Amino acid sequence: MMRLGDDIWQQLSQLSCSSEGGNTSSKYEDFISQSVLIQSGPPAVYQLRPKKENIGSLRRMTLGERNVNKINKTILLVGETGTGKSTLVNALVNYAMGVKWEDDVWFKFVEDEKERLEQESQTSDVMVYQVFGFEGETLPYSLTIIDTPGYGSTRGTEHDDTVSQGLLGWFSSGEVHEINAVGLVLKANVYHLSDRMRYVFDSVASLFGKDMEKNIVALITHSNGLTPVNALKALDAAKVKCARNEKNQPVYFLFDNCQNTERTQGNKSVFETAWETSMRGMNEFTYFLEKSGPQNLMTTIEVLKTRIRLTACIQNLKERVEFTEQKQRENQQTQEALKKHEEEMKRNEEFTIEVDEIYKVKERIEGGMRGLFFYEAAVCCTVCEENCHYPGCTKAWSPGYCQIMKDGRCTSCTRKCPVSDHVKENWIYVTKTRKVQKTLQDVKEKYERGKAGCEETTSLLETLEKQMEKLQKEKDQMLEKSFELVVRLDQIALNVDSLSTQVHLDFLIENMKEKGDAEKVQKLEEMKSREDKGVPRAMRFKLAAAKN
Repeated sequence: MMRLGDDIWQQLSQLSCSSEGGNTSSKYEDFISQSVLIQSGPPAVYQLRPKKENIGSLRRMTLGERNVNKINKTILLVGETGTGKSTLVNALVNYAMGVKWEDDVWFKFVEDEKERLEQESQTSDVMVYQVFGFEGETLPYSLTIIDTPGYGSTRGTEHDDTVSQGLLGWFSSGEVHEINAVGLVLKANVYHLSDRMRYVFDSVASLFGKDMEKNIVALITHSNGLTPVNALKALDAAKVKCARNEKNQPVYFLFDNCQNTERTQGNKSVFETAWETSMRGMNEFTYFLEKSGPQNLMTTIEVLKTRIRLTACIQNLKERVEFTEQKQRENQQTQEALKKHEEEMKRNEEFTIEVDEIYKVKERIEGGMRGLFFYEAAVCCTVCEENCHYPGCTKAWSPGYCQIMKDGRCTSCTRKCPVSDHVKENWIYVTKTRKVQKTLQDVKEKYERGKAGCEETTSLLETLEKQMEKLQKEKDQMLEKSFELVVRLDQIALNVDSLSTQVHLDFLIENMKEKGDAEKVQKLEEMKSREDKGVPRAMRFKLAAAKN
């Protein structure tokens, strides 16, 4: 389905007209009396005054009272500022309320940005618009519309983790149980997706599992009613994952953006045609909502949690592999120095060697309380001395609430230690090296500690050789585990976060090549090839955002 057939549209149009406008003042009297007139019209435009709530970085605006016995449909909107998202939200609200062309009235639900900024210290990361009490006007259900203006904001791309955590918290609250559609909002005349738009689309897609793809549709704004050839080509060129029709074209719906524009005598027919374009788009979109199966958010929540755990584990394993490599270099230096002084060792002579000794320290990081619901810091294991969740741990107030914990134990650190062995603080473990002078006795105490039985006769050089073999085996095991996790992440996510995954893929490919595992190198390079297609433009946006 790219557009619905005329016969279906006519049926839907008849349904939408079954409730006639009647006397506008009496039909909307209660809302008009509680609203502010901002344009005398026609149409007369009123700013609604919904109930407002701030929940962490999420702002919720509610019109009417919810009836839990009635169906609610949830739509998530994604798009850049200027694409017409606010106008589209207002159009959805007016459509749900049953507003028609002949009513000569229009309601604004979304506040102007200037007005919103005057009331808030900063733009909300997630906006939730709820419309209740109009079931039966045009729609048999109420609407929840989620907008994500925080993605790709000027506050830096690291802030996007907070937006994702805010959505996860909202999804986990139990107030929303399923997503019916994800709308990619873009203008009809767009020739290509900007770096920022591609980045925003990819960021939202990475929140969901692969099943969500069939619920992602294009909502084309500023449309003249004709096929949006340029916009569709832009979506195809960017390889955006979305629902496709039988011709493998993106499923889309058209909307004009001038429904609240004042209608003068000379251009009234033009605006009526524009209204019909948007009404047709609304009818087709609601038909899609009726026919397409929703995605249960319990599945999405589990996907999000799994992605967080996998990403944290991969990062932890990467750090452990690097630590092991440094340990190997220290042992190799010791071996070479001892071989150089082998004759002195036999004569039990005193001598010293210089090696780069590795050690771990706690290093302070930026973080702390962010708003009322976010606490940015690192979750670390004090037993393994490892960073179990860093970066990215922003929502949990303590280790026990961190997403990497499962059944009371950590899924990231080496020993899978209990929660009680972890802390969440503004520091991380950092591996460093220092030049040290060691005597033969120092080396013996370090490498022969714990030897017993038949091992007592093993030479110091043989002990070091066994240590090197053990370290290599541990490194190989960690690389295998990292490979398994990257493949699993690729399997479950609709869109893996290209930029962060790219670092892991490069690291694994390099190490698997050293290991000589051609089969795994091929698999990783295939994954990297897919990732590369989306990385350059998103990378350019990230780099530009970082400079600003």
